[in-house]
Parts: sequence; C-alpha cells; structure tokens
Amino acid sequence: MRRWWYRRILVMFLVLTSVLSAGFGMEQIQAEAEKREASTNTIESHKLIPGGMTIGIYMETDGVLVLGTDFIKGKDGQSYEPAKNLIKTGDYIIGINGNEINRKKELTEVVKQLETEDVVLRVRREGEEIDVRILAVEVGAKQYKLGIWVKDNVQGLGTVTYLTSDNQFGALGHGIHDTDSDELIEISKGVSYKTSIIGITKSVRGEPGGLEGVIIYNRYNKLGTIEKNTENGIYGTLNEENVPLLQEQSVEICKKKDIEIGDATIRCTVDDEIKEYAIKIKNVDYYTANVNKGIIIEVVDPELIELTGGIVQGMSGSPILQNGKIVGAVTHVFVNDPTKGYGIFIEDMLKQ
Repeated sequence: MRRWWYRRILVMFLVLTSVLSAGFGMEQIQAEAEKREASTNTIESHKLIPGGMTIGIYMETDGVLVLGTDFIKGKDGQSYEPAKNLIKTGDYIIGINGNEINRKKELTEVVKQLETEDVVLRVRREGEEIDVRILAVEVGAKQYKLGIWVKDNVQGLGTVTYLTSDNQFGALGHGIHDTDSDELIEISKGVSYKTSIIGITKSVRGEPGGLEGVIIYNRYNKLGTIEKNTENGIYGTLNEENVPLLQEQSVEICKKKDIEIGDATIRCTVDDEIKEYAIKIKNVDYYTANVNKGIIIEVVDPELIELTGGIVQGMSGSPILQNGKIVGAVTHVFVNDPTKGYGIFIEDMLKQ
C-alpha cells in the first residue's frame, strides 16, 4: 500500500514538473515572438532623413587584394609566371614568410628584402586562410619579384541614401565590387569625404555617363567613417558638424507593399545642390533574385535629362521618394536607355 502511494506521489511530481517546463517554454516562445514583433514595429515606424548628398569614398581592403598574375623576365633573360594557378584573382594576401601583411607597401618592403626565391604567402580565399608556396623570380642580384598585381584601397563617388537620428548612414544601394573578379571587396575601414561636382559626362544609349568630382583627402574634408561594404550598400557614421543634412526633416519609410506604380522623385546632387527630380516608378518586383533590382524607374524630369541624359554613375544611392516617404535608392542604369534604371527597396537596405 505504501509503495502504491510512493508511485502516485512520484507520478504527480513528474506531471507537475512537465507542466511547469512546458509553461516556461511557452513563456520563452511568447517572449521571443513579442521581441520579434517589437523589432518589426520599430523598423516599420522608423524615420529617416533622405539623403541625396554626393560623397567621396575611400576604403582600405582587409588584406592586399590580388588583381591578377603576370610574367616576369628573370636575370637569365627567360620569362616566368611564378604565381600562375597558385594565386587567384580575388585572393587577399595577409602574410608573407611569417610576416603579417595589411598594406601593399608592407608587401613590397618584404619582397625587397628577400634573400631566397622560396616564398610562402598567407592568403585568404573565400573566407578560408591557406598557405601558398611559390618560387619568386630573381630579376637581379638578390632582387626578386612575385609577378602579382595587387591593390589595397578603392576610391570613388557615391550618393548618401539616408541618415538616421544617431548619425548612421546608408549609401549606394549596392556593394563595391572588384572590377577584375566581380567579388564584393572586403574592407578593414573607410572614410567618407566632401566632394564637389565639377563636370558631368552625359549618358547616351550604350554608354553610361558619370559625375566628375574633386575629392581632397585630408582631415578638413572628412565627413565620417565607413564600416561596412555589403551587397545592399555601404554603411557608416557621419560627423554632425560637417553634415547639414542632419538638420533636415526625417520622413517615414515606405514598405514594399505600399509602393505604387506612378509618380515619384529622386534626390541627388548633379549641380552642387541637392534637388528632387521627377521620375516614374514603372515596376515593382517583390520576389526578385537580385536585391539591387527590385524597382524599375524612369527619369521624366526635363532638367535632369538635360543635365545628365538620365541616370549616370555617381547617382547610385540617390533616394527614391513617393507620397512623402522614402521608398528605396537608385542602383543601376539601363545601358540601352539611360533614362531608366533599377532601385533597391529601403527595407532591404535597412536589413544591414
């Protein structure tokens, strides 16, 4: 009889424990759901200052980026290509013979000091670090070359898409890729600078034009820092003292489902002044495989067409506005019709 009561008490205890555990699990699930809902509501109600300001971009690569390999003429008069099939375009050299490498200058200095042809390069390839052994070519007495073309920075112009109340910005609406490998460039750090537009090469059918700007790379013209280069754009922080945009009125974001086919505007700087120009939203693709091509736009503003021929390089990142809300950003031009182009949804830019 006593054993029967023991079993019953044990069963009741186990049932109670299971119920408490299930209750605790439900509370966790509910809390996570509420957290996700709060996060979504925050994004949905988020306000941004629309950009349109052109900036100079300077970014340093995370390691020394390989552009390609080449032949070297040795001191014996023969041609060699020591890095062929060993070092690939898009690799990042991060070390040589046990020495850490961050900049092209550091790599050059180590190569100058080589005393033997035997070289081990530490390379980052597709996120994985590997050691690659190559034989440098002796081009003179104790002078060696690797036959590798490299760079350690990227520069250009782009347009700020938005600013947040805490000085964070998003720009370009697409990532910066290496022109040789077409891979997204991995950066260690970057700086944004003031720039002045001094000329415009107009876009014509078959030949996209571009903005021509002057960038003076000094601390007086520094606008802020660049922290991320992603497929959805570049991101960083701007200095409040140097950016009058931060004093402008913020607007709500427009969700994908609320975008309308029809009238809209873009904000950009093509004449040293931020202005809005009339466009038409021609199509919205909610399910596009290319995040940078969710919106198709057409420039219809006669003034902008007269100035630029439509969309030109340097306008990437120009915010698209509709019904007083920020919809997205210009990303690409149609080569065969420069009055038309693609855009990215602002929701996708904010995911970063």
